[in-house]
Amino acid sequence: MLRNMVTSFLRYEKIETTDAKAKELRRVAEKMITLAKKGSLHARRQAAAVLRDKDVLKKLFDELGARFADRQGGYTRIVKTGFRVGDSSPLAIVELLGKPAEKKGKKEKTAKKEGKPKAAPKAGKEPKAKAASKAPKAKKEGKSKAAKGEKGEKSAPKQEE
Repeated sequence: MLRNMVTSFLRYEKIETTDAKAKELRRVAEKMITLAKKGSLHARRQAAAVLRDKDVLKKLFDELGARFADRQGGYTRIVKTGFRVGDSSPLAIVELLGKPAEKKGKKEKTAKKEGKPKAAPKAGKEPKAKAASKAPKAKKEGKSKAAKGEKGEKSAPKQEE
């Protein structure tokens, strides 16, 4: 189970799991990153014994080992997120620290893009609200005409008398 979790964690760099599994995952993942920092053939073979995907192994030794070369440990962060609905087990997000600069730049661009679409749905909701407010007004007008007709009838007999 931990081999699959470590492989997925190093592939996506962020994973959500239970709190206890997250703490165990951190131990194994940090050992893998330490092996990647060594970069020797022996370290690569030791990591290959744990990881289940050659692409993840290549990413570990090429990208992650270089990213954490200056850091002495503590490559992961565990953030507790709450409790699972079904069994109330505590959940946590495990993520790698020190994201590359490329991804940060992309997030800033997407944040700007997200701001524009948020304004558009608000404009789309307003006409619906106006249309909904017009419908009750039409019903009120229909009731008021019926009320006027009733009043007219009552007033008409008074005029006839």
